[in-house]
Amino acid sequence: MNKEEVIEYLAVHSIYPLCSRKGKIFWRDKESLLSDEDKEEFTRVLEINSYEDCSRIREEIRNKANEIRRYKPIKHWIKDERPRELLIKNGPENLPLSKLLAIIIRTGSDSKSAEEVAKILLNEFGSLRGLDRAEISQLCSIPGIGIAKAVEIKAALEIGKRLYREEVELGVKIKGPKDAVLYVKEYYAPYLRDLNKEVFNIILLDHRNKVIDNIELSKGSINASIVDPKEIIRVATLKSASSVILVHNHPSGDTSPSRDDIETTNQVVEACKIVGIKVLDHIILGRNNNDYVSFAELGLLK
Repeated sequence: MNKEEVIEYLAVHSIYPLCSRKGKIFWRDKESLLSDEDKEEFTRVLEINSYEDCSRIREEIRNKANEIRRYKPIKHWIKDERPRELLIKNGPENLPLSKLLAIIIRTGSDSKSAEEVAKILLNEFGSLRGLDRAEISQLCSIPGIGIAKAVEIKAALEIGKRLYREEVELGVKIKGPKDAVLYVKEYYAPYLRDLNKEVFNIILLDHRNKVIDNIELSKGSINASIVDPKEIIRVATLKSASSVILVHNHPSGDTSPSRDDIETTNQVVEACKIVGIKVLDHIILGRNNNDYVSFAELGLLK
């Protein structure tokens, strides 16, 4: 540890160096947290060689301890400022994002409240989408966030996405390209837009063009996914689908169809024609809600 880290550790645990009349350095450590090796190392790092050095370091530790004490846990805040009480009083829609996130996090670190940790998270990752994109290990790199809190944050974000998806129920009738795009945006965008791999999905529809199922067919590399027309036909036949809509994402954010996208689509269209299944559209999603391409809208379907 460097000097700053040692000072903070000592302040948190109320450990102070002392100096005898003969100039011997020893430590007041009520909880016996320091080994002999720790004491020697801390004495060296803090450059304690005299009574004056002891006095100086004790003052630094006291100042740091006072600074830490200023960050009161949320349970010690006045009631009107506590996130949970504010949510009950004003409703969740009226709370800033940092307070909502603090309710999920519940507790902070030794020197920061849950709300301060929430603000650090939001500053580090930029938004809820940023938190959603982040790996568990990245969340855990923030002081005050361990595995349990990182998992709770991920669970809360997943609940939000599933709530959004619940609005898009099976049985929706796709009357044309605009309906197809709207359905794909609502059902797939929350899951696909921030992935770093291509994922290929198909929407299965009955003879009335009502959605009967959504199937993930493959996950590919950062540049491409592997799609087998025979697998599309197999899945569509098992579900007695009359038509399908192809859906995949472009991790780069550029939704322009590649040559492979066009060739794959043409292969699927031709294969499906043989068994009487119609391909209504192929929609490519980018990173933002309005970043998409519809083959049907562009007239790219044969």
